[in-house]
Amino acid sequence: MIRSIQTAGPGGAEVMRPALIDLPAPREGEIRLRHAAAGVNFVDIYHRTGLYPLPAYPATLGVEGAGMVEAVGPGVEGLAVGDRVAWAGLPAGGYAEARLLAADRAVRLPDGVEPVAAASLLLRGITVHMLLNRVCPVGPGSTILVHAAAGGLGLLLTQWAKSLGATVIGTVGSAAKAETARAHGLDHAILYRDEDFVAAVRDLTGGRGADVAVDGIGGDTLRRTFDAVRLFGTVASVGQAGGPVVPLELSELGPRRSLCLARPSVFAYMADPATYRAAAGEVLARVAAGLSAGPVTCLPLAAAAEAHRALEGRGTSGALVLTPD
Repeated sequence: MIRSIQTAGPGGAEVMRPALIDLPAPREGEIRLRHAAAGVNFVDIYHRTGLYPLPAYPATLGVEGAGMVEAVGPGVEGLAVGDRVAWAGLPAGGYAEARLLAADRAVRLPDGVEPVAAASLLLRGITVHMLLNRVCPVGPGSTILVHAAAGGLGLLLTQWAKSLGATVIGTVGSAAKAETARAHGLDHAILYRDEDFVAAVRDLTGGRGADVAVDGIGGDTLRRTFDAVRLFGTVASVGQAGGPVVPLELSELGPRRSLCLARPSVFAYMADPATYRAAAGEVLARVAAGLSAGPVTCLPLAAAAEAHRALEGRGTSGALVLTPD
């Protein structure tokens, strides 16, 4: 029997309850992974509330984790008991002491990268890889606007875009979050509660607007972001932490704005095994070279509901991680 956090059905944080479950031996092509850490992401909240439905209940949430291989099923090659690995994606199953995992989803951890570090950022790191390689590439001379720049995705976007030579403008909710973001390379912090971020971005770019904007807030923030981006720029909508994305008319993107709007899915990006392994490998290599999730708050597995409430309250910066201890 292993400890897990089970969700009986859609609902608030209270629907997550501790449970003991049987975990069988791994089948053909599977490994049994003993978790040292599991990441907590906003998509877990979407799964819990039913915004993104889960296939069946009871369910175990969590779409990234890291730990050690403790059993290998028939037909698995290249992995052995004792190997340190990480994973990200579906099916969910991170909020548990251990899980069965398709062996081709396990990515070996580089020397020096601890499981907590990997679990704190692998999914968001692959999201950044998708954005900056496939959706809206940036480089020297580019300006990117990052909403929630002190959050888990924002800090990774800031560091990665800076490494490519871009100038990064970020919105943050407090002076403390601004300092956190600046410590990770942010060029310009906009306290969105105190000033109009559209006017601030226009001022910082000499009236031109950012080349690219990444919005994980949703609500009316997405529509307002259109006015912070230059003609023929790109806006990527990657979440809705602040509320549902408002209905949009295609005419809102042009001709006055002439924008490209993307709504990419990291799960669709990871569905191709080669893309997944290449992206995960690059993320972990960057972690070994210094890429950081920022402040990492570790909570015990039993505190999963507390972690969700903190994330929903938008009072966190950096990453939240659950550990089995």
